[in-house]
Formats: sequence, C-alpha cells, structure tokens
Amino acid sequence: QVQLVESGGGLVQPGGSLRLSCAASGIFNIYSMGWFRQAPGNEREFVAASSRSGGSTLYADSVKGRFTILRDNAKNTVYLQMNRLKPEDTAVYYCAATGAVVVSIRPSRYDYWGQGTQVTVSS
Repeated sequence: QVQLVESGGGLVQPGGSLRLSCAASGIFNIYSMGWFRQAPGNEREFVAASSRSGGSTLYADSVKGRFTILRDNAKNTVYLQMNRLKPEDTAVYYCAATGAVVVSIRPSRYDYWGQGTQVTVSS
C-alpha cells in the first residue's frame, strides 16, 4: 500500500510555469505513476504517466510538449513540470499509483490516489 500527498499547486498567469510534487510513503518503485486532473463539471482526465523506472512516459495530447513527468525513486517522489500554462489547464490535479507494469490513461487502473492540489491559470 502507498499513500500519496500532492503539493505545488497555486495561481499562475497564462504562459507561466508550476511544478507539482507527489510524495509517496511505502514502497514506491513497484508502482507506475500517473497525473490526472478534474475541472468543475468535468470528468477526471488523464494528463501524464510514468513507468516504474521512469523510462517510459505517456502524455495527453493537450499537454504534450508543455508538461513533463519525472520521478525520483530515491526520494519516493513524482513531479509534474508544467510550462506554458493555459487557462484551460485550470483544475484539481491528482497523482495516482498503479501496480500495473504498463502505464495507463484510465483512472480505473489506478489503485491509490492523492487528495489533489488546485491549479488555477488566470490573469
């Protein structure tokens, strides 16, 4: 079992950057990790995912080229570096862990979730 705690959210102007962190307790490197987001009135949507080693990553088309998922297994932490932020990136961002070897875009494949951190992109 693993517990996840996100941090790093906040208010940023369009075009700005934020780095989200997700700190995990327990054994970390047996889990593939994902970032998801949910805006009011919308379903939770996939943002990015990383394999156990970090050697394989996957991104939603909407964030490709702007966001980067990185993990540091020595620190039990996964990051989401978000650059060139847009108002439509505004949402609560969640990190999640899955025991599956293959990274997935489906929320139902993830077993553990953090509490979320708010990201607001506005001028």
